[in-house]
Amino acid sequence: MTDSSRYEKIANIFVATGQRYTERARMAHATLTITMPEEVWIHQLSTAYPESTFRVLAAVPGPESGFALVRITGPTVSVVIEAMAEHPQLTELTVAQQDIHEATVHFEATTPLLLVSSRESGVPIELPIEIVDGEATVEVTGSRERLAKLADQLERFGFQYRIDNVRERLHERQLLSERQLEVVVAAVDAGYYDTPRRCSLTDLAAHLDIAKSTCSETLHRAEEAIIKQFVAELPGVAEHVEVEDRPTSA
Repeated sequence: MTDSSRYEKIANIFVATGQRYTERARMAHATLTITMPEEVWIHQLSTAYPESTFRVLAAVPGPESGFALVRITGPTVSVVIEAMAEHPQLTELTVAQQDIHEATVHFEATTPLLLVSSRESGVPIELPIEIVDGEATVEVTGSRERLAKLADQLERFGFQYRIDNVRERLHERQLLSERQLEVVVAAVDAGYYDTPRRCSLTDLAAHLDIAKSTCSETLHRAEEAIIKQFVAELPGVAEHVEVEDRPTSA
């Protein structure tokens, strides 16, 4: 796949989820729902026991296999563990903790396709990962190029996936200008946002040695950027709200 087609793939992901895509959107955070391939053990067991939740707490790929620590919850935990112990794709299964409705197990898997996809694309998958009835909810953060490579790898190994949410991941110094960040931090430290307020706008402006009008305008622009970013990240809200490009100047 060429670089231009990779960029187009990620741009289309932004469009499909109602997000604004710009050249400044170098890093993005995405939530994916991935349907595991039918030939993989986790699809077979999680669909056989759809009332169970498999939560991957830790995982690492090896040269030809992968190792994971998984917490299983549900009404038939002991039966699920027995099925895992008998599955040919799982080896070295060890039960670290178990009670009636929950167990934590460590094992080696011979087909760690999701881990390999992560490794080959250079996109770390954030843990924990929850898998229920053959579907995994996955959180990833990376550059547009890396996310496109992850999509390529998922398709290569036969994963079906949908993009539930994608947004720019901004550092506070990208969201706010240096001056806005300075004023907001000073306002918080001085108690301007406390209830009741321990510092007035006049006091804050005097502390920063700036005009009251300048202090007010800078705070307003910073608050606007912070609130819009917060609202844009709310599930089900982003597609209805158009957030202006950041940072704002002040």
